[in-house]
Amino acid sequence: MKRLRTAVQIIFTVFTNGYAYGFLRGKIYQGNLKYACVPGLNCYSCPGALASCPLGALQALLNRQGFRIPFGALGFFFIFGSVFGRFICGWLCPFGLVQDLLHRIPVFRKRKRLPFHHILKYGKYLVLICLVGIGSVFLFSGFAKVPAFCKFLCPSGTLFGALPLLASNKGLQEQIGGLFFWKLGLLVFLLLLSVKVYRPFCQYLCPLGAIYGWFNRFSLVQVRWEEERCTSCMACKKACPVDLAPHEISRSPECIRCGKCVAACPEKCLGFRSFTNSPKADIIKEKLKSDKQKAGN
Repeated sequence: MKRLRTAVQIIFTVFTNGYAYGFLRGKIYQGNLKYACVPGLNCYSCPGALASCPLGALQALLNRQGFRIPFGALGFFFIFGSVFGRFICGWLCPFGLVQDLLHRIPVFRKRKRLPFHHILKYGKYLVLICLVGIGSVFLFSGFAKVPAFCKFLCPSGTLFGALPLLASNKGLQEQIGGLFFWKLGLLVFLLLLSVKVYRPFCQYLCPLGAIYGWFNRFSLVQVRWEEERCTSCMACKKACPVDLAPHEISRSPECIRCGKCVAACPEKCLGFRSFTNSPKADIIKEKLKSDKQKAGN
């Protein structure tokens, strides 16, 4: 499972950032594919990015003059969230891959969570509300609204966008200022922290994870727990990188459906299933069938 997930992460990252000419010339691809979004946190400004970031698209819509509800972006989140939930975070996010690889470096004693996790985990919702939402509507630079999350916080944009562009574009190098050094310092801090703590950005700051987490309870892709077969050995909790108990797996907004619990369970009472194949769905189907028969009689 671990190798499969890593392979999927690498393939998806390479596929969505495959515009090699952009890396060579220090230019951003601006073709028709940029009108589409990929589901993970993939910076629009990455020289290799072939499509857009959904958070960037949401902020661009909120940046328009006169407030209008961004139905297109909200529909995108609803479709991908209701199908995958935070499976996207675990399998399809380039910055998630970076944090995963750094956490495998065999130094330091590893931690699953930071102290005060029960409070800090709400940081991503604060970022979503204050920077992606309120900040994009009310913050201005000159006469233009500001995509606040992208401009002031997003480490993925710094890593995949700013640094490659600066490396090959001398014009941009002359414009480096305090904001760049703030974001570079934040990126370095998060990358170093990732070596010790599992996915700190995903757990505490990522607004995209906050959005997809809302869909975890009812998304089609699920990790199902068969409670009647469980012996409470807690092998799944020990394997879970964010320390979730069996009844929290998949249902918790913190679960990224990495599959480590599935691989660790000795009783095979955990497994990837769609909602339509779950025991709960079978009960619903039987009830609907019973109701139809009663109605027919």
